[in-house]
Amino acid sequence: MKLILKEDIHNLGYKDDVVEVKSGYGRNYLIPQGKAVIASPSALKILAENQRQRAHKIAQLKADAEAVAASLADVALTIGAKAAANGTIFGSVNSIQIAEALAKLGHNIDRKIIVVKDNVKELGKYTATVKLHKEVSVEIPFEVVAD
Repeated sequence: MKLILKEDIHNLGYKDDVVEVKSGYGRNYLIPQGKAVIASPSALKILAENQRQRAHKIAQLKADAEAVAASLADVALTIGAKAAANGTIFGSVNSIQIAEALAKLGHNIDRKIIVVKDNVKELGKYTATVKLHKEVSVEIPFEVVAD
């Protein structure tokens, strides 16, 4: 089943992408939730026209994302967590703590665009990826230390 996404969906695609999904996923989740519409010929023509009209705006969004990526390029975070004697932390470090640490440095980044690949449950050095645009992402190194 071909669908046009109305918003970014993690591990599927970005807004205005035409994706192929299983029919049950499309009919039972994406379409009723308003996250996608069926890619009919008329909907594809409307999508092409909208993308043509928004080309300048999309270029501006990408330039803004690249500017934010440049400001985040040399950022290194230190996140404190309560830890046991053997180095394991109580709980885990996730995108919320990374977003809060970035906010303390003056970078207001939405926690939903921060991806932490590893389960951070021990002290040490890790990296997080901030996906600012579908073509622009930046890696942020962070270190988890004991409070």
